[in-house]
Amino acid sequence: MPGGGVPGGRARGRWRGPIGTWPAVALTVVVLVAANLVLHRWTGPLRLAAAVAVSALLLGVLRWAGGTLDDAGLARRTLGRGARWALALMGIVALVYAVGALLPDTRSLFEDRRYDGMTGREMAARVLVVVPVGTVLVEEIAFRGVLYGLVRRARGTFWATTVSSVLFGLWHVLPSLHLAAAKPALTSVLGDSPFASVLAVLGAVLFTAASGVLFCELRRRSDSLLAPMGLHWAVNAFGYVAGFLLR
Repeated sequence: MPGGGVPGGRARGRWRGPIGTWPAVALTVVVLVAANLVLHRWTGPLRLAAAVAVSALLLGVLRWAGGTLDDAGLARRTLGRGARWALALMGIVALVYAVGALLPDTRSLFEDRRYDGMTGREMAARVLVVVPVGTVLVEEIAFRGVLYGLVRRARGTFWATTVSSVLFGLWHVLPSLHLAAAKPALTSVLGDSPFASVLAVLGAVLFTAASGVLFCELRRRSDSLLAPMGLHWAVNAFGYVAGFLLR
């Protein structure tokens, strides 16, 4: 991963906006803390509306600091390349999940008690609406779009990837609080105790932070936010489908 190339020929930290780069980063983090609490509590259309609003607000912060859609990975000139990356990555994830679901040794990894009682219609809504809007849109714009773009301009690719990925890992603390109890594969290994819950949360934070590094690298290589968006959606959506079918 390159250590500090700054695209576009603009000097680091020299955006011309009403606020500086680091105040914009701080404001972005504040928005994300509030959004994490809200999105964790709200469900249904209200959560989706909040996700769209947060995404727009964060893009507004980037613009306020003098950034552009190019800095967020949403430039029109790179959308085609990003879409090709996304489609290829989605195909790879679908293949890996299909193999994993069919093999007896790995099939149990897809079991999840949260799917008990879920209907096909509810699963379709989750895969086609909730995941792309309520999860992928807001998280990719926040972490690989706005945060990555802001920090990359100020400190280069290495620090952009580091800051974005660490915060992406911490973003998953609340969603992981009941992970050990929901996943039979984790329960069988960690048990069902408060300590097991702590280990599950820690593991989820580390795993998602590492995933954030991969997403940032896809963002860098494709020069488009569509590449990590495609992978992010595929990992979540196909995981839901596999777990639902293997109930």
